[in-house]
Amino acid sequence: MFERNADVIVYGASSGGCVAAVAARQEGASVILVEPTGVLGGMITAGIKPGQDCPDPTAVGGLTGSVVLGLGDTPPAIRSRLTDWVREAGVEVITEHRMTSATVVDNRITSITVEHAAPEADGSPAVTGVPVGHIRGAVFIDASYDGDLMAQAGVDFRTGREGRDVHGEEPAGVQPVTNWTPIEPWRVPGDPTSGLLPHVEPDHGLPLGAGDDNTQGTNFRYYVTNDPDRRADLTAPEGYDPNDYELLGRYVAHVIATEPEDRLLGVLSRIFPGWLNRDDYNYWRANLFSQAPLGLGKVHQDGTYAQKAQVWRDHMTYLRGIHTFLSTDERVPAQFRRTTAELGLDRTIYPDTQGWPHLLYVRTTRRMVGDYTLTHQDVLNHTDPADSVGLALYGVDIYPVRRIPWIQDGVQGVATEGNMFIGGARGTGTPFQVPYRSLVPAGEQITNLIVPTCLSASYIAYAALRMEPVFCVLGESAAVAATMALDADRSVQSIDVSRLQQRLRQRGQLLAP
Repeated sequence: MFERNADVIVYGASSGGCVAAVAARQEGASVILVEPTGVLGGMITAGIKPGQDCPDPTAVGGLTGSVVLGLGDTPPAIRSRLTDWVREAGVEVITEHRMTSATVVDNRITSITVEHAAPEADGSPAVTGVPVGHIRGAVFIDASYDGDLMAQAGVDFRTGREGRDVHGEEPAGVQPVTNWTPIEPWRVPGDPTSGLLPHVEPDHGLPLGAGDDNTQGTNFRYYVTNDPDRRADLTAPEGYDPNDYELLGRYVAHVIATEPEDRLLGVLSRIFPGWLNRDDYNYWRANLFSQAPLGLGKVHQDGTYAQKAQVWRDHMTYLRGIHTFLSTDERVPAQFRRTTAELGLDRTIYPDTQGWPHLLYVRTTRRMVGDYTLTHQDVLNHTDPADSVGLALYGVDIYPVRRIPWIQDGVQGVATEGNMFIGGARGTGTPFQVPYRSLVPAGEQITNLIVPTCLSASYIAYAALRMEPVFCVLGESAAVAATMALDADRSVQSIDVSRLQQRLRQRGQLLAP
């Protein structure tokens, strides 16, 4: 059993976690950065480019503007440069370790217990690990995407969608359906007693605006190639049954029947490989059926490690299954079948994991409860918090959460629900402020923990906050706050915020639009 100790413990080497670790070292603290995978950088080394969700670089300062946005455009380059940057800063890095519990004494985390849990060869998480020791610290920063540290420390958090009435947010809760398509959802067309097809879930029947436990879709940000020298084949999943993809077959038939011939192949390609973003493929939300399975996010958001590992494998099975279906089913046009069959994952992009990204893109999980909860009013710049520690830049960006049977104008069909993109990439056109109170637990539940990723926000506001440049900005601010709490021997809730803001400005952070 090993014992490690440092002033500041950063759990989660997300992009924001890496920035937090470097910033804390620059402020004079000893730092340990703990990461469950074998790769630093989070989503900026798993498909998303550092500046991809940064519509206004002039609103980004500090290390994010001077370092992160210039790390590169391909995952291998970003990974190499980021890893070198973190290690050259003098940060102790521990990868392939994840926490199993937190020890809390008098409302302070004293240590976390960790296990060695090396990912599988394809990058998917291990179901179980081997206990190896403890990591002690004075101040902790939870920069993970799942908020595992804050949850295991007993900090209050939210999951799912709030209703409109909770924060007075017009776009909150259940939304009107999108992508309605007149295809049968039943295993036997016209016979509801035969049950729903796979990949369609029953409608819970809650009214518009009601809250529920759903969260937006998750998917991989992957690269494909037809070059045999670079291709990792997408083979059929074990036990592949084309009936599991009958919804896809019916959707393909609908597309063939309704799209002009010159658009057909392009429309089908939005199913697989998907939407070509910046060389990587993403979820095309305007399709009824896509490369992102729906409904798994609500299992992942507060799941155990075993449940999260299963969700990850389910995504792999799903992607391999639709690739196999689109390569072999006679309902698919022959030319598209041939083209799809030639595609595989590009193993040169993710060479250590057989072409699979080392992270699943999980857009929303737990959200901490702080003394300040960011809401849609903040996104709209209708508030002016005095304790801003950084700016967020984006609009409300939410992918569908459900795929359900739906009758429209008397016609049975299938639809998605939950999709919205309010304000586009530039949001309201004015960046909005993120207050320090949203980064620390409410009251003094835990007095030495700062959370820059799973921060205190409504489901709607978090959808505008969840961008990598924002996590990096808040990671730097969290690190400076952590070192101030350490130096003053005070709780993170009681540090002098005006002094924090002064130091952040000295470091080049932008705190007001």
